[in-house]
Amino acid sequence: MLFRKRQKRVAVIGLDGVPYSLVASFCQQGILPQTAAFMAAGRLHQMRASLPEISAVSWTDFMTGTNSGTHGIFGFTDLKANSYDLRFPNFYDVRTPTIWERLNHAGKKCVVINQPATYPARPLKGVLISGFVAIDLAKAVYPPKELERLKKLNYVIDVDTAAARADHNILWADLKKTLESRWKALELYWKEDWDYFELVITGTDRLHHYLWKAGFDPNHPEHEAFLNYYRELDGLIGHIAKLFEAETGDLSGLFLLSDHGFGELKKEVYLNAWLKELGLLRFSTSEPASLSELQESSVAFALDPSRIYLNLRGKFPKGKVAPSERNRWREEIKQALLELTYSGEKVIRQVYYAEEVYSGPLTSCGPDLIALPFPRFDLKGSVKKNQVFLDSDLEGMHTYDDAFFWTTQEVPADLKIAECSQIVINRLLQ
Repeated sequence: MLFRKRQKRVAVIGLDGVPYSLVASFCQQGILPQTAAFMAAGRLHQMRASLPEISAVSWTDFMTGTNSGTHGIFGFTDLKANSYDLRFPNFYDVRTPTIWERLNHAGKKCVVINQPATYPARPLKGVLISGFVAIDLAKAVYPPKELERLKKLNYVIDVDTAAARADHNILWADLKKTLESRWKALELYWKEDWDYFELVITGTDRLHHYLWKAGFDPNHPEHEAFLNYYRELDGLIGHIAKLFEAETGDLSGLFLLSDHGFGELKKEVYLNAWLKELGLLRFSTSEPASLSELQESSVAFALDPSRIYLNLRGKFPKGKVAPSERNRWREEIKQALLELTYSGEKVIRQVYYAEEVYSGPLTSCGPDLIALPFPRFDLKGSVKKNQVFLDSDLEGMHTYDDAFFWTTQEVPADLKIAECSQIVINRLLQ
């Protein structure tokens, strides 16, 4: 035990989709008493997520310390080269080393549990259990021998999102199962030999998508259940903090963060329907099933959630836009987006050129424009919708600048999620 107290260790707790504002409020209200107690030893920092503000990109930003222009993940979906066909990038598409691979290179052993965007699991010195969007536990675990241990725990990767969306009783049951799985994995692997330990909770994101209003409306029939979930989560966070402090002597190697914020969803905004209304996107059929049915006269198209691609000559098979016209079209589409309104409300807060968001050798593989909406407008890229504005059966949506990072360390002003990994690494290697 004395040896372990002298040992330098780092632990990271990830809370998917948990806003800075929610953590601060729930700590103040006494809903997260254990979290609030140890957080007094450091500082809760408000932080910006990735652009677009989705888990696949934000978590990859964190685990690589880079952005999409370097690591190569621009969204949950991407386009096959020289094609309009969609593909689903996976962990093997990440083009730069992760935080734990860098630590492995320095001789450190890592345990990573439920990290999104790491499927299928890649080899590392230690243990990796992939999180969302892992679909097969057998491919989500490294080393493979850990599979049997996890099966004995009845380990569950994620909520059944389709079933939970239709039936909130299933949501609550699955949230319970997944949180119990994280407890069991913590108890199993905390006792292992490690230098870096990471545990991510994704149930928070699921709860917020389906029942965001329940968290803040005392009259909502599921308000108390929402708060109780956070109380149970508080127990897990507090337990990790106590374990860590007991073994290292202080909390300076403990970090908490989220990958993006969350807020109320008012309307879904379908960017391809909007581009069609402007005459910038045309399809060969009235009910297209995919982007491959676009006509050669098309100037631009969108991918989920807010990525706009010019139909560039030389990049796409039916490319119309000459490279020399790129900046003109980008500016025209940007200005049109900034003028988009719904019932008198501005929809788009900002539109970024790719080079304002990304840096690195893969920047040209990504979109030409990234749109950032005002709160309550959720941007979508489906080609199957003919209306720009539609209602949703979800209550919550991701937000850009309300993520959080908690640490006892000094951090740069205007913190971005990609910068957090270097802070974590420095703590372990200095």
